[in-house]
Amino acid sequence: MPPAARASMPKESRLDPHADNSAFTDSDGFRMLKRRGVLAGGTGLMLLGTGRWASAQAWPQGPVKIVIPFPPGGPTDTVGRLIAQRLQELWGQTVLIDYKAGAGTIIGVDFVAKAAPDGLTFGMVNSALAVNPSLHKTMPYRTPQDIAGIAQIANLQLALVSRPDTPFSTLPELIAWAKKNPGKLVYGTPGAGSTTHLSMELLQRETGTTFLHSPFKGSAPAHTELMGGRIDLVADPFLSVIPYVKAGRMKMIATFGERKVPGYDFPTASQTLPGFNVNALLGFVAPAGTPKPILQKISADTARVLNEPEMRKRVEDLGAEVVASKPEEFDAFISSEMKRWARTIKEADIRLE
Repeated sequence: MPPAARASMPKESRLDPHADNSAFTDSDGFRMLKRRGVLAGGTGLMLLGTGRWASAQAWPQGPVKIVIPFPPGGPTDTVGRLIAQRLQELWGQTVLIDYKAGAGTIIGVDFVAKAAPDGLTFGMVNSALAVNPSLHKTMPYRTPQDIAGIAQIANLQLALVSRPDTPFSTLPELIAWAKKNPGKLVYGTPGAGSTTHLSMELLQRETGTTFLHSPFKGSAPAHTELMGGRIDLVADPFLSVIPYVKAGRMKMIATFGERKVPGYDFPTASQTLPGFNVNALLGFVAPAGTPKPILQKISADTARVLNEPEMRKRVEDLGAEVVASKPEEFDAFISSEMKRWARTIKEADIRLE
């Protein structure tokens, strides 16, 4: 793509191997969603009709767009940029990061679902992909009918952190304080209906406590409010909060995985509440109808990147467990997670207001 054409493309991040990739901007939410989806769909049908994508050997033959359904700076963005940079180097094509935040990832996933099924637009997802169908009566896309799995990238440990000045430092102390002061603690999450939101609803249910929920459009705004002293707690992926914990700007209360995060000695919630175990997934998905050879190529190249020793270490240092699954394995996992969360949401009577 000529430099002039690339420069004219608005509100997208260009990962150029010879340029500074530090500047990332946010993308519009619902604006142009329907029109762009229709145009992309028509293009996809035309390409498929010519048989151009019968083989993935020559793919990609143009810029690739990875849609991230959160604002810049969150955990999904962190991992996404690491992988995108290496995929760009492997493919020899520009890889664009396009932020489409809002509605608990629904805006971004809907954009992917309506894109041309040629593999040139795919997106990152987290556990909200499996949760949202049970939380919303109506959805602009269907899971899994409109979504094709590419690869589960990793399992993310979740963590609960507080402001450094809170009168509690451990989960038992937090529970005791919350019982004496019901409804006085405010916790933030990357969004209503997120896995972190559900994990906190389950925590309250199991401990008999009551917190107030303050949802944000992504992790970064929640962090800002916590460090500004305007909320008391944040539930978020471990990789998102650990830099602030190390810097003394947040206090680790507990992680929500079954085991401690490797390399760290932070307590787990299961030490206080046996059996408490909530992780989050992170993966790539494409529009349904994307040719299998292309899905397999993106999956294989993603696995190649994730299994590079330096990349694996960087991801694991963030508290994530590398998975790098195949498309059919990720499809099966999404289906199993949908059933799991549907049961959990029903039993806990969790509803979005």
